[in-house]
Amino acid sequence: MNTIHGGQDSQRLLTEKEGLDLLARAGVPVPEHGVAKSAEEAGQIAQSLGFPVVMKVISPQVVHKSDAGGVTTGIRNAEEAREAFLHISRSVREKVPGAVLEGMMVEREYPPGLELLVGGKTDPAFGKVITFGMGGTLVELLRDVAIRVLPVDITMVKEMIREIRGYPLVRGYRNSLPLDEEALADAILRVADRFLHDPEWDEFDINPLILYQHGCVAVDARVYITPGRKPGEIALHDPADPALFYPRSVAVIGASSDPHKIGYVVLRNLLQFPGSLYPVNPRHPEILGKHAYPSVGDIPGDIDAAVIAIPARAVPGVLKECADKGVKLAIILSSGFRESGDEGKALEEEILEIGKAGGIRIVGPNCLGIIVPHESLNTTFDPVSPREGPIGFISQSGAVITTIVDWSIPEHIGFSMILSVGNQVDLGFVDFLRVVAADPHTHAIILYIEEIRRGREFLAAVKDITGKKPVIALKSGSSGIGQKAAASHTGSLAGNYQVYQAAFLQAGVIPVYTIQEAFDVAELLASEGYPRGNRALVVTTAGGFAVMASDYAEWYGITLPPLPARIIEALDAFLPSMWSRENPLDIIGDGGAERYARVFDVLTRFQDDWDIAVVIAVPSAILDPTHLGQEIARFSKNTHKMVIGCLLGGDSMRSGERVLRERHIPNYREIDGAFRAVGRALSARLHKDD
Repeated sequence: MNTIHGGQDSQRLLTEKEGLDLLARAGVPVPEHGVAKSAEEAGQIAQSLGFPVVMKVISPQVVHKSDAGGVTTGIRNAEEAREAFLHISRSVREKVPGAVLEGMMVEREYPPGLELLVGGKTDPAFGKVITFGMGGTLVELLRDVAIRVLPVDITMVKEMIREIRGYPLVRGYRNSLPLDEEALADAILRVADRFLHDPEWDEFDINPLILYQHGCVAVDARVYITPGRKPGEIALHDPADPALFYPRSVAVIGASSDPHKIGYVVLRNLLQFPGSLYPVNPRHPEILGKHAYPSVGDIPGDIDAAVIAIPARAVPGVLKECADKGVKLAIILSSGFRESGDEGKALEEEILEIGKAGGIRIVGPNCLGIIVPHESLNTTFDPVSPREGPIGFISQSGAVITTIVDWSIPEHIGFSMILSVGNQVDLGFVDFLRVVAADPHTHAIILYIEEIRRGREFLAAVKDITGKKPVIALKSGSSGIGQKAAASHTGSLAGNYQVYQAAFLQAGVIPVYTIQEAFDVAELLASEGYPRGNRALVVTTAGGFAVMASDYAEWYGITLPPLPARIIEALDAFLPSMWSRENPLDIIGDGGAERYARVFDVLTRFQDDWDIAVVIAVPSAILDPTHLGQEIARFSKNTHKMVIGCLLGGDSMRSGERVLRERHIPNYREIDGAFRAVGRALSARLHKDD
């Protein structure tokens, strides 16, 4: 037994024979094989299989057989088989001192073909995932793989096959004949299904799986299992009632008269709250003009929500008081819980039990709080309150929230809800997603994610939500610094970050890679919705930016179709004779807002010929940005297509930006940002339609 980890649930690396036998039971083609304990037996097995054969050492201490001299190929007769047995034995003992030789695998050797990788691993967030890509010895160098969270069906498997860069080699490249894609898809689906439903099976590599014009065969497999493991039970989690996040009364426990304390800032932020507000502090009868109460129990009225900003050790007692008072939502800002060590972890478990017993749902602990701008509810200690708007923002980092809110004010970006998840002792991403998605003011949702605990529940929830409202996710942690070395190729290729990205795409979430990109995409979709197609027209008076727009369109999968003859004819009637007559439409730099307006009138008349219009404008002595903004708004109102602005430059273009902002039309100060946002939206629409 090759035990990977000690303990009752020890992981074991199967011998190659055990691994191949497992694959065979799953219905995956494997080579005919046998195990030889002696040189003489090796010759006999080889003779029975037919030549050529390959021989491989079986040893728990030898993981990479080739490096230890543990593999011999091209064996063509029984004598060579006997010699190979002896040669491998000597080589392994020399290169891996102390290695225990349990025998030799003797396998029928297959001719060269396309070498592919099929692997699986158990992800801590999402459960079992399947990986497919280019295999062989260069697998980790090429890193050409597709990943899916299980379960998958045949359609998803075929998508994986066609997703990798090496797919032309499967389809038939240049003069080569196409390979057996159906057999490949069937093998992947069979092993994925068996992997999903076998609770003992943790991880595996099939490398290579050789694909031919007819059929395929898994010639090498590394399989890890945990014997005796039973199917895990999915814990049922009560959904949160969205109404909890619209309280009519709020108590601030730990309210303070000291401006340097969190309790002061929280209470100050809540002074605009139209409902009942109750500061709780045993040492002050009044704080910030509000009557204060010594304890929660002394408050005369009902309390819907309690914001708790006191030392961690005092939280359990206060939470019991909240339960006695009938509080339904506790927003625990206090730190010093799981993130601080074992004692804090025990405190966290205690408050969860108190919450369950008392019917209290918990946000946090160790969180920034929640903000619902259209309800004038701000339970955070952020010194700045955000504007109202259409974007819901859920973040695992309080610092990211405070930074984004501060940045959003001058950018005139508004929010429907902002939720800080904290330690997720009770409510987590799944719950917050459902709450924000149910909010009628929300038209797009942004997630900043470090860790999702209830991964499969998250996927189920978000699949339903993305059919109604776009969800954009920024996942941190792509570098892998500090991660443990993976036990297999699959563990390396399908790391934590890569699995998250695959899960997002399966669920219809739009993955982004910067905060700016997240808001670019969210503003676009909140304003314009998904584009109906990928045919874009670019209108500009700046030839250089027209060229740049063409480049960006190609980068992000956006089509710039040729202009139909009827549009060219209509534009020829009034544009200068040297205008481009191509897409992008370079309408010449001596034109002002009036020229743009006449072009917009033509495009409105022929709007069935395009899906997206990108209007690029630059500072000019003859261009009135305010007038142009008004014409873009009129253009947008009179079409059922996506219209976006790129008013480039500095302060001279701000008046036009303000007009677009007031009319809820997205504007980008960089052309790259505009086309990237449209490209992300198009990609999400395609996955959603699939």
